[in-house]
Amino acid sequence: MNGSRIEVDRSRVLAYRVAAHGFDRASEAPEVLRLGVQDTPRGSALPALAARGASRDGLETVWSFRGAPHLHPRAGLPALAEALWPLDDADATGRISTAVIKEGAGLGLAAFTATAEAFRAAVTGPLAKGEVSTAVSAAVPESLTYWCATCGARHISGLLFQQAGLAGGVRVGAEGRRTVLAPLEPSFPVPSAARGTAELVRAYLRFHGPTTPAEAARFFGTKAGTIKKAWPGDLAEVRIDGHRAWLPADWVGDLVGAVPGDAVRLLPPGDPFLQARDRALLVPDKAREKEVWRALGPPGAVLAGTEIAGVWRAKTVGRRLDLTVTPFEPLSAAAMKALEAEAATVAAARGASDVRLTATA
Repeated sequence: MNGSRIEVDRSRVLAYRVAAHGFDRASEAPEVLRLGVQDTPRGSALPALAARGASRDGLETVWSFRGAPHLHPRAGLPALAEALWPLDDADATGRISTAVIKEGAGLGLAAFTATAEAFRAAVTGPLAKGEVSTAVSAAVPESLTYWCATCGARHISGLLFQQAGLAGGVRVGAEGRRTVLAPLEPSFPVPSAARGTAELVRAYLRFHGPTTPAEAARFFGTKAGTIKKAWPGDLAEVRIDGHRAWLPADWVGDLVGAVPGDAVRLLPPGDPFLQARDRALLVPDKAREKEVWRALGPPGAVLAGTEIAGVWRAKTVGRRLDLTVTPFEPLSAAAMKALEAEAATVAAARGASDVRLTATA
C-alpha cells in the first residue's frame, strides 16, 4: 500500500460508486461486468444490465462468486476460473466447510480438483442439474457427500458443487423451471493454482470501494485473513467519516472529484451495486437496510441520485408487468417521471409488452 491517505464523507463515496457502476449508460459493456452480474432470482440479471444500458451479447451464465449464478463476459471465463480458485488448502476448506461434509472439507484443494474433474467427465452435453449432481456425487470421494434420507441417496455438498462448477467447465442454463448444465466452449483446463486473484480483488475495490479486507472477503465467500494474501499493493488509504478503508490509488482522483448525479434507476435484487458488503453505508437506517436486503423474497431497490430511495416489486399479468414502488420518502415529480421511463425499461428487459406503475406510501 502506498502512503497516501485522504478524507471523504459518505455522499462522496456513493457518488463515486454510482459513476463507477455505469448508470450513465455510456457503454454497452460497462467495466463493472468484470465482477459479473448475479442472476438471483433467475432473470434478475437482465434488468441489472438494462439499468446500465448494457448488452447481453457475449455474456455467459456460470456459477462464480460464492457459487451463485452470474453473467460474465464469455472471453474472460478461463481467467476468472483461475482467479476464483482457492488460494491454498485452508482457503478451500474454509469455503466449503459445513456440518454435512466436515471431514471432506479437510481435503482442501483436492476437493475442488476432484469435483471439477467429475464435472468434466459428466457434462459432455446439456444435462439436467439433478442428473449432473448424481454423476458427480458418485465420482468424488464419499467424504464430500452426505446421506439424504428423503432421496435415499448420497449427494455432494451443494456449496462445493456450485463453487467448483466454473472450474469444471460448465455453463448454467434453463429449460422451463429446470436448471440445465452444459459444457463451456471453448473448453479450458481445470486450474492447477490460483492466478490473478489480486486483480479480481482490485476490481472489487474499484467498484465497491473504498472498502476493507473483511468486506471484500465476504463478497468472495472467504475469510479476511485469506483475502489479505491476495490484497493488492497499489492502494491508497481512505478515511470515510473517520472509518479506515482502501481504494486503488489510480481511482483516488475519481473519488475526490465525484459529483452526485440525478439518475433514477430500478435495481433488481442482487444488482451489482447492492453487492457491496458495507450495507450500512448504502442504507444507514437499519429498518430500511433490512427491507432492501431481506433474506427471503428481497425486493428491488430504487436508486435516486446516489441514494437508495425505496423498494419495488413486480409481477406479470399476462403480457403486462405490474410494478409497485414503495419510496422511503416522497419522491419529486421529476423522479416519478423518471420512474415511469425506468419501469418501461424493466418491462422490456423482462419481455413484457406493457407496464403499469403504481407508487404506494
